[in-house]
Amino acid sequence: MAKLDPRGRKVKILATVGPASNSPEMLEKLLRAGVDAFRVNMSHGDHTVHAATIAAIRALERKVNRPITVLCDLQGPKLRVGSFKDGRAVIRHSGHFTLDRNPELGDENRACLPHPELFGILHTGQRLLIDDGKLRLRVLRADADEILCSAEVGGVISNRKGVNVPDAVIPVPAMTDKDRRDLAFAVGQGADWIALSFVQRPEDVAEARRLMGGHGALMAKIEKPAAISRLEEILELSDGLMVARGDLGVELNPEQVPPLQKRIVETARRQGKPVVVATQMLESMIESPTPTRAEVSDVANAVYDGADAVMLSAETAAGAWPEEAVTIMDRIAKEVEADPGYAARVHFIETLPDPTTADALAQACASIARAVPIAGIIVFTGSGSTARRVARERPGVPMLVLTPSVMTARKVGLLWGAHAVATKDIGSFEEMIAKGKRMALRHAFGTAGSRLIALAGVPFGTPGATNLLHVVTLVGDELAKHEGADS
Repeated sequence: MAKLDPRGRKVKILATVGPASNSPEMLEKLLRAGVDAFRVNMSHGDHTVHAATIAAIRALERKVNRPITVLCDLQGPKLRVGSFKDGRAVIRHSGHFTLDRNPELGDENRACLPHPELFGILHTGQRLLIDDGKLRLRVLRADADEILCSAEVGGVISNRKGVNVPDAVIPVPAMTDKDRRDLAFAVGQGADWIALSFVQRPEDVAEARRLMGGHGALMAKIEKPAAISRLEEILELSDGLMVARGDLGVELNPEQVPPLQKRIVETARRQGKPVVVATQMLESMIESPTPTRAEVSDVANAVYDGADAVMLSAETAAGAWPEEAVTIMDRIAKEVEADPGYAARVHFIETLPDPTTADALAQACASIARAVPIAGIIVFTGSGSTARRVARERPGVPMLVLTPSVMTARKVGLLWGAHAVATKDIGSFEEMIAKGKRMALRHAFGTAGSRLIALAGVPFGTPGATNLLHVVTLVGDELAKHEGADS
């Protein structure tokens, strides 16, 4: 079985698994095409299907002997209208339409809105968007039982279509009973990341983190305008962010999304936490074997901005060309990172180090790599925090993350520039240098004469003790001299 060498790119590819890609054969094809992490969408399928998918990913992990990241994405609450007498109705453009608490079937004049919590918070002038914004209503009057609206954009409305409320903080927790069951399932399956939908406030993140009980990492999906005003507080309680452009694009004007995307990426980068850009990146490849030029530019811009990962949704979950979508995304990322102007563009954000030894050394790694020819940075870490610090600097060379924890190796699979290897712990400075050299040769991080930076903490095995930086030179025969294999 051919091993998987480092990707040759620093941005990661997160691919959604679905009917088009959940077979062991297709999962392996996608991995070899360039996938670094797989997303399991809890909005579709049941736990039996998801358990089989995760088991197939873990089997593939053993087959290629490389940590593979699994992210389970919770559905979150869904606001929907009720049902209609004929299954559908037509709302007249500029006409009036009432949403009420009457459970009877709706018609062209009214429909049930089975969410009592909305009736107490809406005010005149606020918007209601139905069916991903295809219908747009403006509130004329709202009371405890009825919301009278004017249809700014009318059209066909049918049973159980989704409702977005962009102008209000909705008094609904980010997690439903289904989400709590799904979260318990994901934790039980050993998911490396949990993505939390419908985040509006820091308290939403706090609840999910409490239920996770220290297992896995938590990614807050930024898809509600209410989250933007409290972005830094939300990120403080999260391990990473996802720019969920689908719902953002529904609740905001489309021209508002690109600046917000850049702001979210910048905020995460400043805090040194992974950020994923998601939704509609190569949407046309659901049906077409090639993307549009606009989609290529969209992916490229996310890479230029220094996002840790770019995500494929329906393209790999249900599309006709899942392997091709991954291949093209991989090619776009490599082309961007090979651009002579890439380094300047990706460093448009100034990431000032915290006043700690660990942050100062991480910054020093990037400075040394700019000043002298360095083949890579070897990071010894238990929790992954040292790797995050180095990645925050966006160094010009790849990072080999060596950790005794398989869970940490999987978690850093979404981290910019990191190639993680789970290996036995080290006990001394000499052992660290020797192992670092061997692993660098084994994982193609240099050849004879290459210089590498080693970053670690002494005493070894002490969390948060990063205090050692050492530049080493490969002789080239370190593997041949070493009896037995590292593990």
